Amino acid sequence: MTEHAASNAHKEDVLQEHLIEQLVSTQGYLRRIGSEKSLGYEGEIHFDKALALDRALVVRFLKSTQAEAWEKLEQHYTGSAEDVLFKQLDKALRDRGLLDVLRQGIKIVPGIPFTLCYFRPASGLEPKRIAEYEANLLSVMDEVVYSQKHGNRLDVVLFLNGLPIATIEAKNLLTGTTFRHAERQYKQDRSPAGEPLLTFKRGALVHFAIDEDNVSMTTRLQNGKTRFLPFNRGRDGGAGNPDIEDEHRIAYLYRSGDWGEAIFSRAVLIDVIGRFMTLEVIGKNEVMIFPRFQQLDAVRKIMADAKAHRAGKNYLVQHSAGSGKSNTIGWLAHHAINLHDTDDNQVFHTAIIVTDRVVLDRQLQNTVSQFEQTQGIVKKIDGTSRQLKDAIAKGARIIVTTIQKFSTDHLKALSGQGKRNFAVIIDEAHSSQSGKSAQAMTDALTREATSSDDIEDLIAEYQKARGPQSNISFFAFTATPRNVTLERFGVQGPDGLPHPFHLYSMRQAIEEGFILDVLQNYMTYKAYYQLEKTIEDDPELSGRRGQRKVARYANLHATAIGQKVEIIVEHFRRHVMGMLNGQAKAMIVTQSREHALRYYFGVKKYIRDEDYTNLKALVAFSGELDLDGETYTEADLNDFSETELPGRFDGFKPDGTPYPETYQILIVAEKYQTGFDQPKLCAMYVDRKLAGLQAVQTLSRLNRTRAGKDQTFILDFQNTIEDIQTAFKPFYEVTTVEAMSDPNQVYDLEGRLYRFGYLDKDEIERFAQTYFKGPLSGSDRARLEGLVRLAVGRFEADDDEGRQEEFRQLLKSYGRFYSFIAQVIRLEDTDLEKLASYGAWLARLLPNREVPPEIEITEDMLRLQAFKVEQKEAGSASLEAGDTEALKAISEFGAKPYTEDEKKELSEIVKAFNERHGTEFSEADMIRFEQVNREIMDEDMTEMLRNNPPDVVYAAFRDAFFQGAIRMFQRDNEMRNIVLTDAEARDKATKHFFNRALREVRDQS
Repeated sequence: MTEHAASNAHKEDVLQEHLIEQLVSTQGYLRRIGSEKSLGYEGEIHFDKALALDRALVVRFLKSTQAEAWEKLEQHYTGSAEDVLFKQLDKALRDRGLLDVLRQGIKIVPGIPFTLCYFRPASGLEPKRIAEYEANLLSVMDEVVYSQKHGNRLDVVLFLNGLPIATIEAKNLLTGTTFRHAERQYKQDRSPAGEPLLTFKRGALVHFAIDEDNVSMTTRLQNGKTRFLPFNRGRDGGAGNPDIEDEHRIAYLYRSGDWGEAIFSRAVLIDVIGRFMTLEVIGKNEVMIFPRFQQLDAVRKIMADAKAHRAGKNYLVQHSAGSGKSNTIGWLAHHAINLHDTDDNQVFHTAIIVTDRVVLDRQLQNTVSQFEQTQGIVKKIDGTSRQLKDAIAKGARIIVTTIQKFSTDHLKALSGQGKRNFAVIIDEAHSSQSGKSAQAMTDALTREATSSDDIEDLIAEYQKARGPQSNISFFAFTATPRNVTLERFGVQGPDGLPHPFHLYSMRQAIEEGFILDVLQNYMTYKAYYQLEKTIEDDPELSGRRGQRKVARYANLHATAIGQKVEIIVEHFRRHVMGMLNGQAKAMIVTQSREHALRYYFGVKKYIRDEDYTNLKALVAFSGELDLDGETYTEADLNDFSETELPGRFDGFKPDGTPYPETYQILIVAEKYQTGFDQPKLCAMYVDRKLAGLQAVQTLSRLNRTRAGKDQTFILDFQNTIEDIQTAFKPFYEVTTVEAMSDPNQVYDLEGRLYRFGYLDKDEIERFAQTYFKGPLSGSDRARLEGLVRLAVGRFEADDDEGRQEEFRQLLKSYGRFYSFIAQVIRLEDTDLEKLASYGAWLARLLPNREVPPEIEITEDMLRLQAFKVEQKEAGSASLEAGDTEALKAISEFGAKPYTEDEKKELSEIVKAFNERHGTEFSEADMIRFEQVNREIMDEDMTEMLRNNPPDVVYAAFRDAFFQGAIRMFQRDNEMRNIVLTDAEARDKATKHFFNRALREVRDQS
């Protein structure tokens, strides 16, 4: 070797030598010799290539920790004890795998047990077990010649009690090599065939590729098919690692710091082997799971904080979709039930994992169960609520259930749990912690028998149960926290605002390549159509409902569907179908069940007409649907049950064998838009309005990675690129709120409700005296309904429909806001609780608004003269670093707050009114038109604005607004006359409030 080559080799060694020095000096590793090239080699090599272990350290560990068993082995196998041990150990490693051997040990005839690793006990009350744990031997070798076929070496290998745990290839940035070169080295030059150290399951558990700045890892070497996953902390909200003073950025591997204990420390590494790693069977394939950094970091940091603060604190975990949330939840649950505080008291007696899905997420159930090492620890509540009650009452350790099961009468009978501590782990916290079910869960876990007969005491206890509880810690997981989620579960920062306790952002996941950027290829289309009205001045087609039906008619017309289907199918065939070796899938997202059905028929017809025999489609919608005199169900159309659809669409049965038919396109209506994990999805065709959370969750179905999938496609017929970017911005990096919601708004709402004159405080008090006394009898319910109907009578006697609708909306707002604010802080005003309970009954008994009969539009009434779909935008909609937007606090009830542009426009409208008519209206007078908006924005109008272009729906809104304004100002002659006679002024006001209504609808998620 030349002097220059030797110098380069020395440079390549710099990082691995620093790593080893740190492991030896700070983590207590023993330095061992891997080959003649190892630093310190003096004639003895400790690595056995055939067995892929350090024989001397294995024997040393067993002799020092299990002397009696070793003595028995030597007595039984005189002169050959070591040979027998290693023969049986090698067999166990080949048959069962290293992970199982480390956890379960081995036995040798005539029944001699050997433990190969001692894991840290949950409690420190048993000194013997602590001493055993401390007796584990961690060691490191460099330049390990592992191959029995050639002289290939690995830079570093880590061992536990002489057994190989991790291999490491280290590169030096100063020599122009990076961790990517190390990955290629593993893929191209580290074939596992016939090499015990690299053989999946039998050899090392994990393989790391590192340089001074980055780390990646894999648990299975498959030559060119090997997939490395990032193992970085994240840098400034994106990929990479932050700077560390006087150290490499990857120092978290071998040194402790503000990030916690080192990854390769005894505390972390042995815990990962004992309580994180698992072998998962997916079809016919086995996958070894090693936690990624953000998963390991989240669990360990949360547990450290809970250890210090015990139960009663909340935690919000914002981890990007597709980042392995189910595994993180499973690990957290198992760690929580074994957590002890500094005084060795158990912190949590039970962990309850809740989801808001009525059909329990089977993947989540199975994930949690696969980490179970003691039979019976996990109770999956997939039966009745009685099963849930029994599991809690009997002290089950881990319970997996749906939030809805807490709302039943069985759970209302549960009490006496207030002295037990619960870790409640919430899947998708943006949705599953609102309403009665969440309150019922808290009640069940805190309720105690009471001897007080005083109603005020009972109400105070009921109100207290809504707030923070000292025996419950909530661990809330979501990729897309709402403002209320942040306020309920977030940790208060130095700015006084709530923040996630742990973050793995969408941006970091995209930059690391762990999920795909679904906005990278975004194309939008706009539909134009012209209708001929064949029955002139048809009264059924006037007004907003008629206009809505006209727009819907055009959108559902066979011509419209046909043109969109052609665009979709041809795009799929040309750009998507060949991806993933022909296994690529696509989803068509429609706005209603009828749209989905007509799309399904349209796609099938186009495929048949064009003779595309290699294309097949499926449809997904709920319930039965009547169309053109026929009744359809999803199961009938697809010719198999709904539960089979995910597997059929994937193409493989649970056992890994393929189905005879292959489907490429799935057409959906309100199904499979959230929680559907299908990595083969490469394209999405959107024909419905999307905003906020719904947009992010729907489009994120595309973000899962898969070998050969490096891009996705979205064609959108309803939204603009700006619409979608606006929806994604709050969730791209860390989600924040502009300000905390003011809890005093609950009193503003209370006052506004009483001013209508429908409510009577004495009646509410009498209601409370019965409602809160205990279980309600039939006569109690009759008495309560009679009391509430007195208010209903006063409501019905009011002939002002606008006031009635405003009251309806405020009553609902009060119920939601009170429920939220009572969860965040301890309230001490029983009048608020009384009004909330009374208001819930009143809201159910108030008469519904009269809904006119449906208008059936036929070809005799309308004809579609022309229809065309035109491409508008094409390119990247991807966000950049810093493209974020804070969520707003809860500050308005009913109407949305005014923007600066809206305030300016309103001022100009007021000025125009006054100049033209000599009036003295103020902006406050003009804002009375907001009540008109609240009156006309029923479900039909809201859907019409949400699902159609503004120019299509404006006429319908204008007509409804005009009629509403006349009713609103029937007692205000001055304003009414202007509305009736001044078309120009009226049109300005109408357009202003149309844009306000449109913004509110689009802002809703």
